[in-house]
Amino acid sequence: MRRISRRDFVRSSIVCGIGASVMSCMAKIQNTGQKRTRYIAAYDTESPACLAACRKIVEVHKRFEMPATFFIVGKTLDANPGEYRQLLDHPLFEIATHTYSHQMLRDNDFCGSAVSMDERRKEIFKGKEAVERVFERPCIGLRPGCGFDNAFRGEPKVLELIREAGIQYVSSLLWGPDYSLPALLRDPFNYKAEGFPDIWELPGHGWHENLLKDHNQWGPRRLTLWPSPFPQAVPDGFCKTPEDEFEVNKVFLNRALETGNSFVSLIWHPWSLHKFDPDMQMLELTFTHVQRLGLRPCTYAQLYGQVSGIDRS
Repeated sequence: MRRISRRDFVRSSIVCGIGASVMSCMAKIQNTGQKRTRYIAAYDTESPACLAACRKIVEVHKRFEMPATFFIVGKTLDANPGEYRQLLDHPLFEIATHTYSHQMLRDNDFCGSAVSMDERRKEIFKGKEAVERVFERPCIGLRPGCGFDNAFRGEPKVLELIREAGIQYVSSLLWGPDYSLPALLRDPFNYKAEGFPDIWELPGHGWHENLLKDHNQWGPRRLTLWPSPFPQAVPDGFCKTPEDEFEVNKVFLNRALETGNSFVSLIWHPWSLHKFDPDMQMLELTFTHVQRLGLRPCTYAQLYGQVSGIDRS
C-alpha cells in the first residue's frame, strides 16, 4: 500500500471530516493514486443580463487563475459580439455553444417540447457558427437549453445533426432520474450505442443554481428524488446568502473527490449568479474550496481531450 504523506492526511481530513470517515476517504485517495478529480467552472450564458455578470465573473477567474467554459446562446452573443470577444477571448476560457436561441432539442418535462427537426438544425448550426464567427476559433462543444434527464440517448437524428455540424462533445445530461434535481455525479460516456462513438457526453452536476433561489419564479415544484442521493444538498428552503449556496456546492465537490469521479461541474447561469450575489462571494468561496481539495481545474474541451484520447495529459 502506498504510504500517505502528512499533507495528504490533512487534505483527507478536510474532505471527509474527522473520525472513522477519514480512514475510508484516505483509502479512496490511496487507491486512486495520482489520478485527480477535475473541476470545471461552466456558465450557461443565455440572457441580456449575462454580460454585466460575466464582467464580474471574469475578474474572479483571473484572480484565481481558474479556467472556465462559457456556453453562449447565439442570439445573446450576436447582441454584443465585440464586448463578449473582448471579455472572454482569453487563454483561460473555452467558448462553446448553448444553441442559437435556447429552443428545445428534445422534450423536457419542465421546459417544454422539442422544436421541429428543421428548427433543431438551425439551433445547432447557427449557434456554433456564431461562436466561431465572433471568437475566430473552433467551437467543439454544445450544451442544449435546459438539458435532459437521459442526455441524447435514443435521439439518433439529433446526434446526426450534431455530428454533421462538427460538434465533438455535448453536455446535455443535466438532470437526475425522472427530471429530478440534483443531477447525479455522472462520468463521461460516448454515444456508441446510438451509432456515434466519436460524440462524447460530458454531463453537468448538482443543481441548476437559479432554481435554488427561485429565480425562474416557478415556486415550489416537484424536483427531488425520495430518498435523495444527496440529502445534505437539499436545503429546507430557497438559498438566502452566498454562504448557503456554497454549502450546497461543497457537497458535490467533496463527494466527487471521495468517490473518485473523473470530474465535477456545477450548473451555473451568470444572470442568476449576479442577481443573487453581485460581489461573487460564492465563486470565491467555491474556488477556494476547489483549491483546498486539490481538484484539477480544466475546461470541458480539455476534459473531452482526455476522455477521447486526443490529449493524454
